[in-house]
Amino acid sequence: MALVLQAEKRDIFGKKLQPLRAQGKLPAVCYGAGSATQSIWIGVKDFVKVWKAAGESTIVELNLDGGTKNVIIQDTAFDPVTDEPLHADFFAVRMDKPITASVPLVFVGESPAVKNSDGVLVKVMHEVEVKALPGDLPHEISVDIGVLASFEEQITAGDLRLPNGVTLLTHAEEIVALVRQQEAEEAPEKTRTIEDIEVVAKGKKEEEKDEDAVSPAS
Repeated sequence: MALVLQAEKRDIFGKKLQPLRAQGKLPAVCYGAGSATQSIWIGVKDFVKVWKAAGESTIVELNLDGGTKNVIIQDTAFDPVTDEPLHADFFAVRMDKPITASVPLVFVGESPAVKNSDGVLVKVMHEVEVKALPGDLPHEISVDIGVLASFEEQITAGDLRLPNGVTLLTHAEEIVALVRQQEAEEAPEKTRTIEDIEVVAKGKKEEEKDEDAVSPAS
């Protein structure tokens, strides 16, 4: 099922955007595929729903001016406090021309080295760069960590199983995931109590008395 977003032209910029953001509108731009950059509006709720489903590697149909453009969500700016989207970039693509994109990795399965040897899974990479026709771009790529049976084994980008028509651009030798041994925790230093301090002090006083007792008379 195609992901669809309704958009409308925007001619408001700068500080004037804030009141309209409060009305649930998200400012955005659309560019690429030989067309001029267009400033547009999109409903925030609609955008968030589509963005969660599409990410930045799935084609979205953008309805604008009675026509439809095939786009990918190129970039999104979020509010650092509320995590609400503030702005979005859409890149219009030609369906017959390959493009490059970063596709997120999803780790699945269970590593025997983690389960049986108390190892720690280290996820070195969280996305890889690929090249494909827009319609062939995967939404995500699965990484089966079940192959990590020992601390000597690792998964590289070249080990990933890609869909037909998708070419890996990330270097094949780049490490995606591995399992390392847990570092032994140092025993916590014993906390000295009042009783310990009193015993030590008493011991020192007794030593001083003994020294006075054996010291030669002047």
